[in-house]
Amino acid sequence: MAAAGERGAARREATGRRLARFAALRGKAARPGHFWDVVAVTAADAEQALPYRRQLAEKLSRKELPLGARYHVFADPPGPKIGNGGSTLHALQCLEDLYGDKWTSFIVLLIHSGGYSQRLPNASALGKIFTALPFGNPVYQMLELKLAMYIDFPSHMKPGILITCSDDIELYSTGVAEAVTFDKPGFTALAHPSDLTVGTTHGVFVLDPSSFSGKGGLEYTSCHRFLHKPDIETMRQCGAVCVRGNSQPSSSGGHSDSEMDLECVYTDSIFYMDHSTAKQLLTFYKQMGSLCCEIDVYGDFLQALGPRATQDYIKNTSNVTEEESQLVAVWEKLYSLLKGTALNVIVLNNSKFYHIGTTQEYLFHFTSDSNLKFELDLLSVAFSIFSDDAAETLGQSASIVQSILEPGCLIGPGSVIEYSRIGPEVSVGKKSIISGVCVNFKVDIPANCFLSSLSIKINNQVKYVSMVFGVEDDLKKGVKLLSDTHSLQFFGVSLLECLDLWGVTVSDQLFSGEHARLRLWTARIFPVCSTLNESVRMSLKMLDSVQHMSALKLDGFKLVSVEEMLTYKDVEDMLKFRKQIYDEICLQEPKEKSGL
Repeated sequence: MAAAGERGAARREATGRRLARFAALRGKAARPGHFWDVVAVTAADAEQALPYRRQLAEKLSRKELPLGARYHVFADPPGPKIGNGGSTLHALQCLEDLYGDKWTSFIVLLIHSGGYSQRLPNASALGKIFTALPFGNPVYQMLELKLAMYIDFPSHMKPGILITCSDDIELYSTGVAEAVTFDKPGFTALAHPSDLTVGTTHGVFVLDPSSFSGKGGLEYTSCHRFLHKPDIETMRQCGAVCVRGNSQPSSSGGHSDSEMDLECVYTDSIFYMDHSTAKQLLTFYKQMGSLCCEIDVYGDFLQALGPRATQDYIKNTSNVTEEESQLVAVWEKLYSLLKGTALNVIVLNNSKFYHIGTTQEYLFHFTSDSNLKFELDLLSVAFSIFSDDAAETLGQSASIVQSILEPGCLIGPGSVIEYSRIGPEVSVGKKSIISGVCVNFKVDIPANCFLSSLSIKINNQVKYVSMVFGVEDDLKKGVKLLSDTHSLQFFGVSLLECLDLWGVTVSDQLFSGEHARLRLWTARIFPVCSTLNESVRMSLKMLDSVQHMSALKLDGFKLVSVEEMLTYKDVEDMLKFRKQIYDEICLQEPKEKSGL
């Protein structure tokens, strides 16, 4: 335990230093070679790219980002989904279109943020990379944290592309004289020690046991093979399981409990590719003409690398959500292109990888995870207005971010409130997520509730709609037939029962989308209202009717799905609401604002 505490303290100290370096650089021009030449964020389509560009421009105007870098948002081309691998290829094309051959001299940070965040819908409208974090004045979002955590990289990197995702956090500590250096040809990936269960949902490196010790801050080693979301048996068979502090692979049997506790695998997070490799991939993309299937930047690029890579994964479609006819052919071509390319690994022995892509992860890491709170110095109240009596009811486990809490409101433990105004007669149950809402009427919001409001524009008129779910509801789960809708659960109750209570007819018009994918995400159940407050009231009435099995007629309202909310979203109005809260907080005495 003492060693674990020392490792956490070292990560906290290193993280604090990086945050301080970034804070000193905000609104200033970095020295040449000490910051990114290009910071590019990917978007699923042109519609999603608009709010990304709007928010980037606002951050730059408020001097919240370092100057000098070229900030871009690259939208995927129209047509079928192409995944983050396809987005990577398209981003390379965009760089060449913008800068010609000059782009091959750039140090580029590429952040994938093209999903619609169906597992964390409060990030759906404005983007996962703009998810607020409970610290900073004004609050940091994931974009600032990414730039801060990678602040040391550009000065130790040859021209190339560093690829990351928008919903994870990597914290690490190295020795005083050690630097993470990306200067080798091919691919170079960061690796983090993780338990075997974590390995089943990540990429796992099969490292050369003779080339690293598993001790110290960081080590450079070679990788025999990359496994994508393998089961534990496969990890053992391939030699990926190690004993912590000992590079030797673990055998599959005969361990004492203490030995088993030390077992780990090294999992992936971000990776770099040099420009020679990037140009090869761009040539491949041009030859393809267009992509008609999803490619995974981790599974489909990295599995082809290393001397022990095989084509077996091409036959395995267990991790593919929708198998397209072109997919296997693309995999085969990518494998042929990348086979023999080096996969270098930088083992960060004292590092932690945190994923916040789901409601459960989001709640846990921001309210209950003492490790992340300590290492990132997260606050219970960040850049918000709240009264002294409200502060007493919060405790340490709630998380309040850029919000206004009026005297008399009650916030349950383990809940997150962001970009919201909570009135005096409002109580929020435990482990709930409240985002972008205005509630000024008396109401008890139940525990485990997800509530998020959006501004939308229909017929050139601004309207409001609030989505409400249980935090454990699966918005992505789909069924093929209307008769199977009963298997979809809304706050633990069959959707069919809910529809009956609300007087909503089950028909072909119930679900949105061209091919009417039948899931909570596409269910037209949320009433469009003329005010933000009224939209919150109506959605909470829907939830109350389900909890008490009482009728609530929605036939007088236009009903939309979450999918349609995003189509109709009014970015300007949502950002205007956030700006009103921001300005009001800035006018107050800074008694509880956080600073770095």
